[in-house]
Amino acid sequence: MRWRQAGARRLPLLAVGLIISLSIQDAVAHRLKAAFTTVLFNDRSGRIEVMHRFYLHDAEQVAAEIAGRGANLFENDEDRQRFGLYVHERFTLADGAGSPVPLTLRGTEIDGDFLWVYQATRLPDVPLITLHISHGALRDLWPDQVNTVNVEGAGPVRTLTFRDTVSTLSLDLTSR
Repeated sequence: MRWRQAGARRLPLLAVGLIISLSIQDAVAHRLKAAFTTVLFNDRSGRIEVMHRFYLHDAEQVAAEIAGRGANLFENDEDRQRFGLYVHERFTLADGAGSPVPLTLRGTEIDGDFLWVYQATRLPDVPLITLHISHGALRDLWPDQVNTVNVEGAGPVRTLTFRDTVSTLSLDLTSR
């Protein structure tokens, strides 16, 4: 009987411990500063399509810092556009000679916990042999920010990771 009473008293403590443990785990997971980008060479549309996915919470912090006030990406289209422009200014493509591949900011979209930023350009008339990519979004504010870029549709999928002081990475697109 005593054992049952002692176990009954421990059960609420175990439940509280589990809740605290899960809360700490969520907080640690949220500290991860990461974004994911896909650069798609789309032969069907005749475009290079760029899709950036940022955690909404991180995007709101950046939007607030850019605006110098609180930001509401859910309700304020101007705040979303401002964040989109911020990303557009910090993500670039260039050909092997270093000439910019001009991207157009196509818009932004909220999907669950993420804010998407879209860019595009038409496929160049002459196939790209080398592609230089720079991705500094959020990295200018958070040094531990990691931006991962997948390049698809120009041979095998390749992944580039921007972290630490890496600002530009290059791909050889001839190996299809």
